[in-house]
Amino acid sequence: MQISSRFTIAIHVLVCIETFKNDHKVTSDFLASSVNVNPVVIRRLLQQLKKAGIIHVRRGSGGADFEKPLDEITLLDVYNAVECVERGELFHFHENPNPLCPVGKNIHAILDERLEEIQRAMEKEMASISIQDIMDDTKKLIHV
Repeated sequence: MQISSRFTIAIHVLVCIETFKNDHKVTSDFLASSVNVNPVVIRRLLQQLKKAGIIHVRRGSGGADFEKPLDEITLLDVYNAVECVERGELFHFHENPNPLCPVGKNIHAILDERLEEIQRAMEKEMASISIQDIMDDTKKLIHV
């Protein structure tokens, strides 16, 4: 099980928007060249980030910019914006455990609460990290 790559691509895109905003028009084509994906993938992500109130996008070749300060945007905001998990559930349970098996009929009772706890812990940690934190680390590494 993996979280969709949309999450890490979205963070990559946000870092690019901030890093290059003063030197380039930050268009989907420009962003796609950094991420090394088709611009259509970037356009879809930009629309999701826009819908979540994280960025605004100028039509045509106008580019993208942030809707609010970077320290007010968390990794959890991005994660939720790009719909990384199905129905908000990080862990997907196999559909039909055998009800005649003592493990199969009890596996949900055994795991459900623990898996929900794990997801809450992950989301709490994601909520504690802002895009500004990511930018601070980025600046240290690429000397922007």
